[in-house]
Amino acid sequence: MTKPPTGKPLKQIHLAAHFPGVNNTTVWGDPRAGSHIEFSSFAHFARTAERAKFDFLFLAEGLRLREQGGRIYDLDVVGRPDTFTVLSALAAVTEHLGLTGTINSTFNEPYEVARQFASLDHLSGGRAAWNVVTSWDAFTGENFRRGGFLPEGQRYSRAREFLSTATELFDSWHGDEIVADRESGLFLNDAQAGAFVHQGQHFDIAGRFNVPRSPQGRPVIFQAGDSDEGREFAAAEADAIFSRHSTLEAGQAFYTDVKGRLACHGRSHDQLLILPAATFVLGDTDAEAQELAREVRRQQVSGQTAITYLEHIWNRDLSAYDPDGPLPDIDPDPGENTIARGRASVRMFRDPLALARQWRERAAAENLSIRELVIETTGRQSFIGSPATVADTIDHFVQTDAADGFILVPHLTPGGLDEFADTVVPLLQERGVFRHDYTGTTLRDHLGLAHPDARAERPEIRRVAS
Repeated sequence: MTKPPTGKPLKQIHLAAHFPGVNNTTVWGDPRAGSHIEFSSFAHFARTAERAKFDFLFLAEGLRLREQGGRIYDLDVVGRPDTFTVLSALAAVTEHLGLTGTINSTFNEPYEVARQFASLDHLSGGRAAWNVVTSWDAFTGENFRRGGFLPEGQRYSRAREFLSTATELFDSWHGDEIVADRESGLFLNDAQAGAFVHQGQHFDIAGRFNVPRSPQGRPVIFQAGDSDEGREFAAAEADAIFSRHSTLEAGQAFYTDVKGRLACHGRSHDQLLILPAATFVLGDTDAEAQELAREVRRQQVSGQTAITYLEHIWNRDLSAYDPDGPLPDIDPDPGENTIARGRASVRMFRDPLALARQWRERAAAENLSIRELVIETTGRQSFIGSPATVADTIDHFVQTDAADGFILVPHLTPGGLDEFADTVVPLLQERGVFRHDYTGTTLRDHLGLAHPDARAERPEIRRVAS
């Protein structure tokens, strides 16, 4: 068993499950893979997560099919069903599992989103969570009337005001206004229930919010940005941050940085959870798991996928190149108009010329083809090994402050979580670091987060509204 640093009690691990849809994690061609759009897949996945006593299920959002050079990418061949529709349906087939959805703050409006999340929180008995994200590209914006996109600074400015405005709407009901006295005929004891006025840079709205205060008061707030702006936004506003740092050293650095920002916003260490995304491959032995992981990576990175990924960096049409051949001898085009429209990954390649030089050196030294190089440089599996090895690794990460838990992303849906639930979770329970059963009814209970008090936290809302 992993022991925590001297003098520290064992931390309880938070676990969640991400239904990935069709993307660069899934292996949709595997015979065991099911639909990524039929409700039965979502229901199976959610029931497995709840059986394993996970904190929540997480749904990403895709607002447009993404293409490259006019072609649909082979790992983006279906759309994602509407988040609220799926989560509302899952509320009816689960009792405890939190329901987290990514909803964009760039192309939506606060009143609409607040109303949908408050409704979901009521329907689920207090299990709703909102992953607040921004959109960075005009490609996605073409789907919307406003269109276009916002520069990074304005995106986060709008996101902060969007969340603040939604919070004002949630808090326009305090929770004790509904009397519903049949004898007197009095339904509300406050004539100003739901009243709000907001005037700001991005939103100028006033009226009545028509959904009474929900069981959690407000949904749990997630944030997924890794930039300095994103980290600061999370430290100021979020209850949890969805991180991509899944190695021990990177995780500890990220954990220290983000947790260190909390005090400046008047928040304590335990008011923000750090939950990296993590993939996994299990086997009866560590050696078997390693072999399975290699096969999964080859399934995830087809020849077409390898070429398409390389085009992200080269910013050129490379369809004529053989994925089992050498890297292109031409240099990347570092132009502003990217070939991979709508893909956030292209933003990570700040210096494609330098990256191309590094890749050429590695390919030459290790005699790697394009596909082999992409497999080696885009490794996805965070945890590989027997159930005992994976349980020990996860526990070690949490006890040494590289994370507060993990959002698991299986490569198969809907059944890819089953083995983890049946083999790894019992080992974590034996260690005393993961629950045997739910002890609360809301997602805030599962995550150890306080329920917000509208009167105590935002007494000015009613005064402004009146």
